[in-house]
Amino acid sequence: MKAYVLEAVGQLAYKDIQVPQIHEDEALIEVVNVGICGSDIPRIFETGTYHFPTVPGHEFAGIVREVGSEAHGALLGKRVGVFPLIPCMKCESCKAKAYEMCRSYNYLGSRTDGGFAEYVAVPVWNLIELPPEVSFEDAAMLEPACVARHAIRQVDLTDIKSVAVYGCGTIGTLIIQWLASMGISQIFAVGTRKEQRDLVTGLAKCVFCNCRDKDPVGYIMEQTGAEGVDLIFECVGLVESISNAVSSAKAGGQVVLVGNPAGDIELDKQIYWKVLRRQLTLRGMWNSSFTKEADDDWHIVIEAIRTGRIRPSGQITQRYSFEKLGEGLAAMQDKEIFTNKVMIEKGI
Repeated sequence: MKAYVLEAVGQLAYKDIQVPQIHEDEALIEVVNVGICGSDIPRIFETGTYHFPTVPGHEFAGIVREVGSEAHGALLGKRVGVFPLIPCMKCESCKAKAYEMCRSYNYLGSRTDGGFAEYVAVPVWNLIELPPEVSFEDAAMLEPACVARHAIRQVDLTDIKSVAVYGCGTIGTLIIQWLASMGISQIFAVGTRKEQRDLVTGLAKCVFCNCRDKDPVGYIMEQTGAEGVDLIFECVGLVESISNAVSSAKAGGQVVLVGNPAGDIELDKQIYWKVLRRQLTLRGMWNSSFTKEADDDWHIVIEAIRTGRIRPSGQITQRYSFEKLGEGLAAMQDKEIFTNKVMIEKGI
């Protein structure tokens, strides 16, 4: 089969490799769509995966072509999404079904071979069947859509009337979609370019602030009568953005930290004072909940897509064939090109 194999940092080879041999508790998935995650760029070109060689790619969906045991025969031919985190099932987090916080997890696309291939071996436990209304494109965006949903689940929205989202990348835009679908009346989307404004405001009712043109904190304060907003999602992971997020919060407000840091985070003393004096709540979040139960993030997201409540595929800005995955990676590296979600489609 064809696959993109990371052989060293910056060395992604498109080559023939053996089709994975599946174990009794696994299924062989034929990949139909795979999204390129923002984290794939540093993983491929800067830091590498946990070992070499590795097939990257963790946002994918496809069709079950083989199963390792007759007990799973009913899965053959099924359309499935894939939860990419493979929990150890032994640690305290796993015993509590908080699998996203597993201490000894495996992970498709970084610790074991993932979706930049024609076929992937996936534990049956990690599969979720897709209803007919959910396309493969939307299913390949289940992972980021679930991360966005998980971020929102960190807070109680009962008395929330105003929200700011710093960062209009894939996750930030999905969070905005979710918030709008929940009826939040005042949403500020803070981004850096006109194309983001056009995409975000086309998907959800919100006000866009280009932080390259105006001070986002000053703008939000002006729009809220100098009070600030009830809730902020920080989806960038930079000191400046985190500082702005804290500064935008009203007294007693909440800040959810979502963005992956590119380096050390050091807060200015005046920003730290704002956390103290405004009695802010800072929450971190990681990954998404997948428990195989109806109230986990993945089942909630699938139902939301099925009913049209959110539309992850509306964020796809570029599509490439499987053979041109390298062009998709190049587009994401080119700062002159606007991307939100780059989708690779094999087609069936």
